[in-house]
Amino acid sequence: MQKGIIAKKVGMTQLFDDNGSVVPVTIVEAGPCVVVQKKTVETDGYEAVQLGFGEASLKGTNKPLKGHFDKADVGVKKFLREFRLADISSYSVGDIIKADTFAAGDIIDVVGTSKGKGYAGAIKRWNSHSLKDTHGSGPVHRHQGSLGSTSDPSRVMKNKKMPGHLGAEKITVQNLTVVKVDAENNLIAIKGAIPGPKGGIVCLHDSVKKA
Repeated sequence: MQKGIIAKKVGMTQLFDDNGSVVPVTIVEAGPCVVVQKKTVETDGYEAVQLGFGEASLKGTNKPLKGHFDKADVGVKKFLREFRLADISSYSVGDIIKADTFAAGDIIDVVGTSKGKGYAGAIKRWNSHSLKDTHGSGPVHRHQGSLGSTSDPSRVMKNKKMPGHLGAEKITVQNLTVVKVDAENNLIAIKGAIPGPKGGIVCLHDSVKKA
């Protein structure tokens, strides 16, 4: 990847393109982010930049993190994310990265944490079939049904799709288009939906599979 930024999801709305067609977009508050650390092959074995986003209270920051920010001579940040960029020579500790790092028409990937749904059954979690609602099949309409085989292998195989915790996992949505950039207000409009709730933190970077 060549560039990236940390952003906060604001919500969804719609814009109109030059042809008058409606474009559903997600608005994110992208930056300003500060370069807190540069990682190099000599010191860390790989090249990356660590960005900080959002102001945090000094009182709620532990001593190791406070020392980390003091070493970079930047304010205390609430979120830290790392971006493995192809070339970090143009970045220096303390540099400010704003929304205008992207432009309208750019193809990007968005990484975020999906909404947590709690404990869910197999029908909601894996889109399993339910039983018919008539002719005495209840009260187990939403039960999963048979899980295993007969006497061979006499067990439920691993990785069986079963009830469990749904959501709250890392999701990457690829090849989304930047529709509009408002550099003055640090806002980016992205075509389509991105993971997570309103106020959730996401990472934007240029697409790795762009056609």
